[in-house]
Amino acid sequence: MKRRNYEGSGTLPGMEDTGREPARSERSLPREASKPALARSRKILTPKLILSSIAAAFALALGLYAFHVVEQFLIGDPRFALNGIEGEESTMTVSGAVHASQRALEGVFAEDQGRSVYSIPLGERRISLTTVDWVKNASVARLWPNRLWVRVWERKPVAFVALRSSRFGMIDEEGVILPPTKDRFHLPVLTGVRAIDPIDERKMRVQRMLRLTTELGEDSAKLSEIDVTDRDNLKVSFESQGRALWLHLGDRHFGLRYRNFLNHFDEIRKKLPGADTFDLRLEDRITAVE
Repeated sequence: MKRRNYEGSGTLPGMEDTGREPARSERSLPREASKPALARSRKILTPKLILSSIAAAFALALGLYAFHVVEQFLIGDPRFALNGIEGEESTMTVSGAVHASQRALEGVFAEDQGRSVYSIPLGERRISLTTVDWVKNASVARLWPNRLWVRVWERKPVAFVALRSSRFGMIDEEGVILPPTKDRFHLPVLTGVRAIDPIDERKMRVQRMLRLTTELGEDSAKLSEIDVTDRDNLKVSFESQGRALWLHLGDRHFGLRYRNFLNHFDEIRKKLPGADTFDLRLEDRITAVE
């Protein structure tokens, strides 16, 4: 094996020239690569760009000032005030109210009299309107220059409910109890629902009643009372031949069970002339309840 002589060569073992170029570091970048970035940075602050920025800031300030001037005009000019100049007729119109108190509805806007319609918080007033008895929903709109148009949608009662021993109110499909009114309604009395019950509980029981009346269809108009005290056994009362009859309808097939009873009622009356309460929960029989 031939030995290599390294004396005086300045070369150490392992440092021989292999004829390959040394690998360039991946992290090092050519000096030319930084020139475009430097050129771009020098172009950032040019006179043209500075003038454009100043113009944009001036335009924004001018727009804000103009908005402020117009807003103050809308707020302060008496031509935009609700009810207008003293002595003129009301500039607020309320529609859709049949049972809701007109005075209570107008009272929602009591603090807005003489105030610019521009500054009246319409969203807050709409929410306040829904707290008035009988009001289910409402909308409030500005009609320039100084008018407000208020539209209310009232709740529809579906049954009477006992509030106290001798006082009745009405209840709607959402379980909201409504105060009495002078108008006459042909509705059944709903028992098993109390004013002190949580509204979710009242709503659930009312929904059961409505499912029953829906299945009965036109026959539901004959019912005088519906008892939802027992969720699994709804009871109904109606008058027939001068007598009040009670039917236990269970929790399903209300229409089928009710009509089946009517179809066999004459026969039942002959066999059980004194019976006035019947259990219809078994599909193949009708049972008299003592």
